[in-house]
Amino acid sequence: MLNHFPILQVIVPLLAAPICLLLQQRRLVWIFTTLVSAIALLISFQLLYQVQTQGTLIYELGGWQAPIGIEYRIDALSALLLVLVSAMSTVVLMGAHKSIEKEIPEDKQTFFYIAFLLCLAGSLGIIATGDAFNVFVFLEISSLSTYTLIALGKDRRALWASYQYLIMGTIGATFILIGIGLMYMMTGTLNMHDLSQRLPEVVQTKTVFTAFAFFIVGVCLKLALFPLHLWLPNAYAYAPSMVTAFLAATATKVAIYVLVRFTFTIFGVEFALSFLPLSELLMVLGLLGVFGASIVAILQTNVKRLFAYSSVAQIGYMIIGFSLGSQAGLKAALLHLFNHALMKGAIFMAIAGLVYRIGATNLEHFKGVGQRMPLTAAAIVVGGLSLIGVPLTVGFVSKWYLIVALLEQGLWPVVALVLMGSLLAVIYVWKLVEIAYFQTPSGELSPNGNEALSPQDALNPQDAFSQREAPWIILVPTWLLVVANIYFGIDTDFTVNVATQAVSSLFGESP
Repeated sequence: MLNHFPILQVIVPLLAAPICLLLQQRRLVWIFTTLVSAIALLISFQLLYQVQTQGTLIYELGGWQAPIGIEYRIDALSALLLVLVSAMSTVVLMGAHKSIEKEIPEDKQTFFYIAFLLCLAGSLGIIATGDAFNVFVFLEISSLSTYTLIALGKDRRALWASYQYLIMGTIGATFILIGIGLMYMMTGTLNMHDLSQRLPEVVQTKTVFTAFAFFIVGVCLKLALFPLHLWLPNAYAYAPSMVTAFLAATATKVAIYVLVRFTFTIFGVEFALSFLPLSELLMVLGLLGVFGASIVAILQTNVKRLFAYSSVAQIGYMIIGFSLGSQAGLKAALLHLFNHALMKGAIFMAIAGLVYRIGATNLEHFKGVGQRMPLTAAAIVVGGLSLIGVPLTVGFVSKWYLIVALLEQGLWPVVALVLMGSLLAVIYVWKLVEIAYFQTPSGELSPNGNEALSPQDALNPQDAFSQREAPWIILVPTWLLVVANIYFGIDTDFTVNVATQAVSSLFGESP
């Protein structure tokens, strides 16, 4: 049974999606979906344990050996990402029921859970497969379900955001497919391990350079690297709140995984970052992302858009670490990838709780919310401190490793710029804290956001709402992520060890 876990990881949510249609009650669908995600999480932990004790796992579908057959290959990097994606999926689904009931029409809620499971299966498939074309297939499964999830937002602008992402995502996927097609033309194989063995013979040809260029542009569109990020702010702002939390914690992380996997495993870091000026280009784009997106975030009045632009800035830090082409730089990038999922997961889950009570996402509606909803607002504050990089939070750990990696290469000016970027994060986080804690509550709550009042509450509605936190079913998973932000900011053994093992594997130092 344990031998089949690599395929069960993907098959379980994929087969569970249509089963949702057979379940009549919405609460039953939610419980079933959450259980499926939890099973995927347990399988991920088992795979991570097996990788740490036995080395890279190889699973051949149908017993057909690669390159004729398709294989799943789980190493330390993919095992870490499998745990991250399935854990974030489970935590988001735990709190999804209340929020989805409020933000999505009753007749579409089952479709939300179906699309969510397909998105999860696609993301897990991208990470688990060792076949380049399968990466594209799972990428499309994940993307198509994501377009659906975004379009389910109650704001009509969600349709435009979904359409915008559809266009940008399709262009990115087409570029990736062209790159994979050109690699197949030159080598006659789609198996990643086989590609890495055959590409060096033809690596100096124009076709391989073209394939690499198409692939890089396509993936950078998917991961929302500045200035190819234009689909992301609207998608995060107008999607249902729980969809935003899931996407912010996983979607761009999976795209960065694809970038790392193809660059280090297939093309090789020497070709990607030495023969081509990609290192310098990515370093510049990463820094532009940190500053450009942070400045735009400061100017936002919609809290979802504020943290969406913050995500673009944080992707910049990961790309800076990646662009160094060193073990220390890649370790910093992988740590920030993992830690950023915890930060943004906590923040957007807390925002989902605020939206549930307030029914709006503009900053002016959050006046005094720190007094009305102290636990929910405090979750955003802890997440914000992580974004800044305050000690004892996960953000400090990954930024510390990034600075050490930059200092190893003597890049003092870049260190200064990274620290200045953190100061910009202080400004946009403080903007929300000031409104939430230092401005007087207006007592005006959106009629669309409030629950029906009980007869007793209806006599004094302001008092009734002033005492209400976000529902516990949203608060509990939110604070799980908040605690994880602090725990992994203090005890770094797990994250640093797995990241170190993943980097060693990518640099060919371990099987």
